[in-house]
This record gives sequence, structure tokens and C-alpha cells, in this order.
Amino acid sequence: MREVAFIKQNKEKWLNFEKTIYNNQFQNPDELSSLYIQLMNDLSYAQTYYPKSKTISYLNQLAAAAFQRIYRTKRTKTNRIVSFWKTEVPLIMYDARRYVMYAFLIFGVFVAIGAVSAAFDDSFVRLILGDGYVNTTLENIQKGDPVAIYKSGSNWGSFIGITLRNLYVGMQCFILGVFGGIGTGYVLMRNGVMLGSFQYFFYDQEVLWESVRGIWIHGAMEIFAIVIEGAAGLILGASILFPKTYSRITSFKMGLKIGIKILISTFPFTIAAGFLEGYVTRYSNIMPNWLSVGIIILTLGIISFYYLLYPRIVHKKLRTHVATI
Repeated sequence: MREVAFIKQNKEKWLNFEKTIYNNQFQNPDELSSLYIQLMNDLSYAQTYYPKSKTISYLNQLAAAAFQRIYRTKRTKTNRIVSFWKTEVPLIMYDARRYVMYAFLIFGVFVAIGAVSAAFDDSFVRLILGDGYVNTTLENIQKGDPVAIYKSGSNWGSFIGITLRNLYVGMQCFILGVFGGIGTGYVLMRNGVMLGSFQYFFYDQEVLWESVRGIWIHGAMEIFAIVIEGAAGLILGASILFPKTYSRITSFKMGLKIGIKILISTFPFTIAAGFLEGYVTRYSNIMPNWLSVGIIILTLGIISFYYLLYPRIVHKKLRTHVATI
């Protein structure tokens, strides 16, 4: 069957499925499961005969929405909060994986730009980080403690101040996505350029390793969370620019709801990063290498697993579950 005929034959069914899913018009989970199985049959057919078609992407989005509704209406006593972190967010992240990729690409490009700019312009680091920070850090390097700036202030005061600042940056990164994603891109650019120039500065002073084993104790979760928040902002922007079959306001509401859930999911990681920066990073210079590196690997591993690997596991598990209904 030609693709045009396939779409024409099933278009009405898919549109009705959309309305059923997004308006919660199904009567029970069994009805939803039946609709989902029909959708999966169409998706499998499209993947087999039209592997490069946009129809596959459309059907995948419907399938992801069905996954969430099935678990949301499943007759279990699962705690709503546990379900949110264990199932709902991972399924959202699986569906949003290309936006995560876009956010990482944007951020990575600007990190590289920041590093290259710092390498070819001696004044660039001062322009980005400020004279006060650079001068203080140079003094600390001379004293043999490159990351001593993180020791200023009390533990709890640093923790609270840093956490509030990072939460603000994350919310800003998401909310500014309302400008078609351009605002989110700006926040990612600003932070990416800052990180790139920041790390090149330590490399130029021949203390890169000392900075890495200190700063990335909290930076692994902090930076990763910003990128995920950037993905949420890009989703919000895309919901306005590309409403697809929905009205623009309906698409915006859907993008806003999904983005807020992703943003909320980053808060525990942002708070954990603030705690590490306030209570642990300041002691990095007296830690053995295995401990500081171990903390970095552990924190990076936890947040990477939750946002990159765990969504695939949940998606596969739920797909298997639905297939057996």
C-alpha cells in the first residue's frame, strides 16, 4: 500500500485517537489499551514500509501519550508522587529525547566557542567572568588552592544562596522558551560560553586538573540540570512555533504542561548540586583524588541514568506491559 493511501485510510482513526487521548474521553484503561494496540499495529506497519516517513514520528508521539494515560489510569495504589518520578517523567523524557539532544548540542557548541575565544583573546575571560573573580582566582592559584573561592561564606549560607541562584537560572531557561525557544538558547549560550572560558582559564594557568576535581563535584549535576531545563524551554518554544494538528493555544498548553513537569524534575538535582557546592567542594583540595573523582562519576552517573537511560527502560517495560493486555 502506498503511504498516501495508508494515511488516508487511517487518518480519521488517528485524529479520533488524538481527541480520546488528550481530552481523556476513554471510559477505562481497557478501552485505552485497545486503542493503543491498534495504534501500535499502525506504527509497526509504518516503520516497516515507510521507514523515513514523518508519519512514524507522529504515531510515536501518540504512543507516548497513550503510555502516560495507561499508567495514570492503571488501577493500582501507587503513590502519585512516586509515579511522577518513577514513570511519568521518564516517559516524558523519552518522548522529548530529541529536544534533549538539541539542548546538549547548543550548549556544547557555546562551550567550545567560549574556550576558543578565551584561547585567542586574553581579555575575553575577564569580560565574561569579571575582573574581581579573575583576580581573586589568580591569587588563590598562587597560594596553591585554585578553587578557594568556593570556601567563602558559611556552609549553609553558600548552600542556600547557590541553590536559589541555580533554581532561578533553571526557571529562566524554561520560561524564556516562550519566545520561540530563542530565550532558552540565549541562556544556554550565556552559560555555555561562561563554562568554556572558565575551564580554559584554569587550563591556561596550568591548574585544569585541580579545577576539574573540585568544581565538577557540584558541576556535574548543576550543568546537566541546566541542559535538561533548556530542553524544557525548547519544547515550550516548539509548542508555539509548530502546533501541528492542534490549535496554537492548545499546543502551547500541552508544551507548557510538559515543560513544567521536566523543570520540576530537575529541582532535586539542582538542590543536590547546591548542597555539594556548599558543603563538599570547599574541601576538594584536601580530598584524595579517588574520592573527588568518585563523587563526580557518581553524581554524573545518577543524573545521566535518570534522564538518558532510565526513560528507555521505562518505555520498553511499558510497551511490553501494554502488548500483554
